[in-house]
Formats: sequence, C-alpha cells, structure tokens
Amino acid sequence: MPSRRSLALCAIRLRLPAVPAAARLPLVCAAALLLAACAGAPTSRHAGLPRTPGKPMIDPSAGLEEISIQAMSLVGTPYRYGGNTPDSGFDCSGLVRYVVARAANVSLPRTTEAMGTRGSALDRGEVASGDLVFFNTTGRANSHVGIYVGQNRFVHAPSSGGTVRLEDMGKSYWASRYNGARRVVAAINQPLPAPAPVPPPAVPPESAPPDDDDPIAAFANK
Repeated sequence: MPSRRSLALCAIRLRLPAVPAAARLPLVCAAALLLAACAGAPTSRHAGLPRTPGKPMIDPSAGLEEISIQAMSLVGTPYRYGGNTPDSGFDCSGLVRYVVARAANVSLPRTTEAMGTRGSALDRGEVASGDLVFFNTTGRANSHVGIYVGQNRFVHAPSSGGTVRLEDMGKSYWASRYNGARRVVAAINQPLPAPAPVPPPAVPPESAPPDDDDPIAAFANK
C-alpha cells in the first residue's frame, strides 16, 4: 500500500487540480496504480518472451578448408609427370596426394583410378571445398583429378609444359568431361593432426606413357 508521502508526490507530479480532501485520495490512489502499471510494462514487444536458441549452422566444408588452402598455395608449381613435391613438380594425382596428406593426414593411392575408389561419392550439389573432382579426359573414367576449392572452381596439374592452376568447372571442356566427386576426408570441427610424411613413388622412365597426364587439357582454357 503506497504511503501518504508517495501518494502526495504522485499527486504533485500529476499536478492534480485542487479538489476537496475527501475526493482527492481516490484520485491519488488511481494515479499511483497507473504509474506502477506503466513502470512495469515491457520496453519491447519481445521483452519477457522465452528465447529458443537456434540450431547451430553446419558447414559441410568444416575440416576440409585446409585442403583447398594448401592446393591454392601450390598454383604456379610446374607440371612434371611422376612429380609429387613442390620442388620436383606435380602431375595431377601427385598434387592431390601431396595436398591431402599434408593438410588432412590422409594417405591416398598414387593413381587417379585408385583415388576414385576412396571415400564416398557425392552428388554435384554436395561438393564442398576440399573434395576431389574427377574427369574423363583420355577416354577412361577418372583419368584426371583435381581439388575443388569452391565457387565452381578446382585446382589441378593439367598437362606437360604447364603449371598447377585454378580452373573453372563451368567451361565446356570440363563440364562435358566431369566424371563425379568424392569426399576422402571426413568433415570435422577440430584442429587437423600433424601432416603425415609422403613417401616419394618411383619416378617412371622418360619413355613411359603418362598414366594420368592430360595432353588435351592444355587447350582447355582457350
């Protein structure tokens, strides 16, 4: 119950007109109740409502981003058949094997054909940064491989005399030869382990026909 002093203050603030004492008290009480109600009103239409936390966003490329970053850092490295290090150069499967081993501590086979059996197959709409993309460039399935880095682009080592480069999968050459994609590294949300050493494979003789070279790919950007 408000004290007489507080009621008097309310009356002063509201500048009540002079009325007889007997009639003033009900007016003051009504004003006090009105002020109390206003003071307790929510300041926002959302105030006082229970908040339900939203579902956490799931990034399908979490844990795979490092693979695409590593691949991008090697753009410009010379192509060399049988190459598997930045110093020696790369062929397409050598590049992919090197990057995935260093970025995700996953050891892949040396040939594109064997890589095409690892991990899980993906629909086109499921492909995320760090996944492997395969192409039929020599008349056989999965004859060429690269690393998808987002925005419909991939990094690969295309052909003799060229360099590791960033390519647009929307170009007619690659779109018509696209053979599918695979995820060889599980999406994770924790730091990746230390990179595993990549044993260098035996360098084939100079006269050996390229196993995963793509002589046509040199013209893909024309």
